[in-house]
Amino acid sequence: MRILSGIQPTGTLHIGNYLGSVKQWSDMLNDSPEIEAFLMVVDLHAITVPQDPAVLRRKIYELLAIYLAAGFNPEKDNIFVQSQNPDHPYLGWIFNCITPFGWMERMTQYKDKKQKMEEYQNIVSVGLFDYPALMAADILLYDPDMVPVGADQKQHVELTRDIAERFNNIYGETFKVPEFRTNKETTNILDLQNPDKKMSKSDASAAGRIDLMDTPQGIQDKLKRAVTDSDNHVAYDPEKKPGVSNLLAIFSSATGKTVEELAQAYDGKGYGQFKSDIADAVVAFLSPLQEKINTYLSDLEQLDRIVNNGNERARELSSQKIALVADKMGLYHDGKKI
Repeated sequence: MRILSGIQPTGTLHIGNYLGSVKQWSDMLNDSPEIEAFLMVVDLHAITVPQDPAVLRRKIYELLAIYLAAGFNPEKDNIFVQSQNPDHPYLGWIFNCITPFGWMERMTQYKDKKQKMEEYQNIVSVGLFDYPALMAADILLYDPDMVPVGADQKQHVELTRDIAERFNNIYGETFKVPEFRTNKETTNILDLQNPDKKMSKSDASAAGRIDLMDTPQGIQDKLKRAVTDSDNHVAYDPEKKPGVSNLLAIFSSATGKTVEELAQAYDGKGYGQFKSDIADAVVAFLSPLQEKINTYLSDLEQLDRIVNNGNERARELSSQKIALVADKMGLYHDGKKI
């Protein structure tokens, strides 16, 4: 079985990203050694909006360090950087040429970003509009059986399936149509200050998120100020008590206890002790991870060696798919016909 996923090296990875994506992938692979994994740093997606080159370069290394610190095995798991494999934009362009314009116009993430940008006609790039075609290429190059994604990517992965089926219908069976998996319990960690929305790594204010590299004092301060409600009663009710329920979800993920067990344990104790204990649990949960991340970041040459090996393995597989696609479409490919 083969799985594939990736993260953009932008913003600041937070505990919601880690619990909803990185950790569940790592746990899955460690529990099932027969699974082959392809884990990308999707830096080409990052440049659909302007990036500071020095910051982007640093974020790429940080994300590689996070993958490794989370327990991925570079001897077994294919960890690579998207931009180092030209097969991705090659196939992305082909998908641009077979994907109806109307399919792209329906993408809600593009609509949301367009509305947030003033003078979007002069700011929003073509890449931001059609990056779902590149995302489809990222996935379909490797014939994964399953793709773990966040709930906010549901529409894009449905588009990936549509593109695969459209290509197969036009040119014959070429791409495996993958299954997608979303862990609903951990992909919806919410903003500490606004529990009506998901915790975001791109928000200008860090008050609503717990960053992976936050200090113990920073974690204490953020959780102390986290929005709850006025009745001072700990209970899990996402509809009526979204702030408290979000904190229970974080507490549960950090300790392994169920939200029901935790709600019962803190029944009648009030929010002060509840928040303090959550902070202690989160600090204990993140500290070993932070130490490993810093160890990897202290040796960038080692990170380069690891990613170069992953890039080579990814290219070996993707080049076979590109050769097949070129042959199906009648494109030139080293002067050869498959």
